[in-house]
Amino acid sequence: MTTPERSADGTRTPPYWADLDPGTGRRPPRAHFTSADRRLDLGGTWSFRLSPTADAPLDFLGPEGPGGPGSRDGTWTTLPVPAHWVLHGHDTPRYTNTAYPFPIDPPHVPDANPTGDHHRTFHLPDGWRRPGSVLRFDGVDSCFRVWLNGRELGTSKGSRLPAEFDAGPALRPGRNALAVRVHRWSSGSYLEDQDMWWLPGIFRDVTLLEVPEGSLGDFFVHASYDHERGSGTLRVDTDVPAHLSLPELGVHGHPADRVLTLPGVEPWSAEHPRLYTGELAPRTGAAPVRLCIGFRTVAIRDGRFTVNGAPVLLRGVNRHEHDPDHGRALTVDTMRRDLLLMKRNNINAVRTAHYPPHPAFLGLCDELGLWVVDECDIETHGFIHADWAGNPADDPRWRPMLLDRMRRMVERDKNHPSVVVWSLGNESHHGTNLAALADWTRERDPSRPLHYERDRTYRHSDFYSLMYAPVDEVDRIGRHEEAAPDETAGEPALERRRRGLPFLLCEYAHAMGNGPGSLTDYQRTLERHPRCAGAFVWEWIDHGLRRTDPDGRTWFAYGGDFGDSPHGGTFCIDGLLFPDRTPSPGLAAYKKAAEPVAIGIDLGAGRLRVRNRYDMRDLAHLRFEWVLEAEGVQVARGEVKVPPVGARRETDAALPDLPSGRPAGETWLTVRAVLAADEPWASAGHEVAWAQTRVRPAAPRTRPRGRRLTLADADFDDRTGLLRALGGLDLKGPHLDVWRAPTDNDRGMGDASVLRTWRAAGLDRLVARTEGVEREPDRLVVRSRLAPAGLPHGLRLRQTWTPEGDALRLTVEIVPDGPWDGLSLPRAGVRFTLPARHDRVRWYGKGPGEAYPDSEQAARIGLFTADVATLQTPYVVPQENGRRAAVRRAELVDPVTGAGLGVEAADPGRPFGLTVRPWSTEELEAAAHPVDLTAGDRLHLHLDTGQYGLGSASCGPGPLPTYRLLPQTWRFALLLRPLGDGGTP
Repeated sequence: MTTPERSADGTRTPPYWADLDPGTGRRPPRAHFTSADRRLDLGGTWSFRLSPTADAPLDFLGPEGPGGPGSRDGTWTTLPVPAHWVLHGHDTPRYTNTAYPFPIDPPHVPDANPTGDHHRTFHLPDGWRRPGSVLRFDGVDSCFRVWLNGRELGTSKGSRLPAEFDAGPALRPGRNALAVRVHRWSSGSYLEDQDMWWLPGIFRDVTLLEVPEGSLGDFFVHASYDHERGSGTLRVDTDVPAHLSLPELGVHGHPADRVLTLPGVEPWSAEHPRLYTGELAPRTGAAPVRLCIGFRTVAIRDGRFTVNGAPVLLRGVNRHEHDPDHGRALTVDTMRRDLLLMKRNNINAVRTAHYPPHPAFLGLCDELGLWVVDECDIETHGFIHADWAGNPADDPRWRPMLLDRMRRMVERDKNHPSVVVWSLGNESHHGTNLAALADWTRERDPSRPLHYERDRTYRHSDFYSLMYAPVDEVDRIGRHEEAAPDETAGEPALERRRRGLPFLLCEYAHAMGNGPGSLTDYQRTLERHPRCAGAFVWEWIDHGLRRTDPDGRTWFAYGGDFGDSPHGGTFCIDGLLFPDRTPSPGLAAYKKAAEPVAIGIDLGAGRLRVRNRYDMRDLAHLRFEWVLEAEGVQVARGEVKVPPVGARRETDAALPDLPSGRPAGETWLTVRAVLAADEPWASAGHEVAWAQTRVRPAAPRTRPRGRRLTLADADFDDRTGLLRALGGLDLKGPHLDVWRAPTDNDRGMGDASVLRTWRAAGLDRLVARTEGVEREPDRLVVRSRLAPAGLPHGLRLRQTWTPEGDALRLTVEIVPDGPWDGLSLPRAGVRFTLPARHDRVRWYGKGPGEAYPDSEQAARIGLFTADVATLQTPYVVPQENGRRAAVRRAELVDPVTGAGLGVEAADPGRPFGLTVRPWSTEELEAAAHPVDLTAGDRLHLHLDTGQYGLGSASCGPGPLPTYRLLPQTWRFALLLRPLGDGGTP
């Protein structure tokens, strides 16, 4: 049992979990590598006991371990390692965004400090050379103490960083007992307020390493590339004399510390991740170490971020480590799956928000090719609630702990070519300790630039960096026309330096719920300005934790769902992937925005304009295919021969002669750039980019396709003029439709909440008044006014029904009435309901996925079919979803009988938005999780002429002005027809 001692003045000396020492008994930090010596994986099933406080009895250290006299009370159970104990029924997961889940009283933590004791025995393999053996922990949250065979090895803080201990003196032949005490809270927790679940435990690998005398302990690979000479320069610093061999380059047994100049080397880049494999062999004869070397040179030149002499644009994501069942205890297969998804969706960079990832992740980035901003395990965001008083970043007493974290990251990851930027941490305000981190890092590794965003002097950063800047501000920054930050306004030298830095948007496009919007607008702005080094979407994956309800249905929990308080609510559900790694529509939108090839189709000139957006790679690896479709049906296809244009260059290619005698109707030409051969991250035929243009517009249909309809075929309510049936189809409506189940971005943050404005305007509680129903033999006109109680503004609605061939034409006019200044609307349209059995939907318009005004660039015109369930996007937090854009016509039919409803735009040039749901907008808005939604016996059909954009105001700007839905007079017309067996729209 650990009892704090008292100093001379009577105050208590803090225990190790609450002091400012980063650790005791640890070996110096070093590179992560694998040698040919033996290693013993100590993961598996451990004994586990949870205590409510940090000073529980140490009664499990004897040779009998948890089976000894002190553990016969039944408090011990089993737990897998790696794992978080809160995900195995012990204590509670807690999510906060900025607030600490304990009082701000640094470095102290509460007495109630759940503490997990872990114990296992293992058998040391025969012949194991014990002297020099190392026990390594790759990640333990948040503070731990370790014993081997009852002998204390040391303590450590820094949850996402390795800690190694000398194990040799304590090892025994045969059976060994390993005990680890892990504290949920520690002084280190003040540095780990990183907008994520607080998940304690041994969550990364535990390994025993055989390190015999003379073995290589550490090395630093310096492999640069001279883009002018096409040569590589190589030197490897080692802690013991060693020889280097790279057979591919004709290097055999070269002294590692002697500089090698290697002509004809292929450089490493994220676009072409060329690695040379070899080995580093100690001269002592100890086991060699396998190397994977990438030659590349990173530099800031003339205010631009460059690699191998070429400017680089980072099309990135911020990535937390998360699994819905295992938290941050990720497998290598899961990491690989993440990276394959990134590569397939045109993402070329990762910011490891907000801590170093599992070491295997960086090896995969080296192999598959991604640029990495490696971020230190430091964030003190919670001090914002204390107006930054006591912030560790500016308190010299905390400097050893912060420096320790930076050293452990840099030393561990220094040999990865994918790591091109070191980040000092995140959202920790500013302070002298950041200067110490920057100074040490620049001295240790001058080959990589540094990033830190929150100190607006940027004296410690090689990038001018912001979060969530609007598109117009990014444009001003690109033109060097931004206003000076207050912090540099009075310091001309600092301001001159800042203006000369490349710009990095380290977080933008908050991918929370339905969104983000405007990704294409951002990307084109970044591409336009050489100063812009790129941007990172926040973030990669929703942090939902999988739960199961009493009926066996699964759902994903967020802050507060475990009774945790304080909590950050749904703010952890903000990724381009759902928690189970299903891509959200936002990922498709990002893939389109970030596509590395721009394809322009000029039918008049008969040419294809192809612009290569790669930074280093030509287009020889791509094939360009075309397809011609009439009304969504393929007419012809072929290939366009495009020369292998170089990086950041353009070329023209001749378009094929399109077949003559094409079928009547709207015709579209689509050109796709696909992989010509297999790549390590995708198979041949994988689509990289596409473009589409209309060849022939649709002509209005002039003749009926079936029995002519009259108003007598429709059943209207005499009082309200609402439809009750159409040609025997139970069809009810239309009702004015201006509300939507709020998206996370509608809810916004603070003043950015458009939802607050909409509710204040009463748009969610409009009351209808029928002004008149005028019926004639061939025309029905319904006039009404809808307005919120207590407010003067409203909307006048005029609906006119007329027969048109085999359909009824519905003409809708919506006119604002009263003072609407400064207001916007969620949507403008009408809604119907019909029986739920008509749940097969086919539409001709944009698809296959959902599309909103500032995300529909990712959807293309075609003919698509889906059932109603498939049309829903199952956001973890239910909200507006599932809209299909630019729909020319659609049908909803009973798949058994073929009967149903056809809807068509009366004017082919005025398509509509289509949403079909098995629940109402009100039910969708009221649900906290998808399992709260139950399909009813009616489908809810929404047909809109406009909708408010998405933006990313959940943490950032709202939609651009062009995507906002401002009051105006809307007029649109639809053709509605009942369908019989086999009917088509």
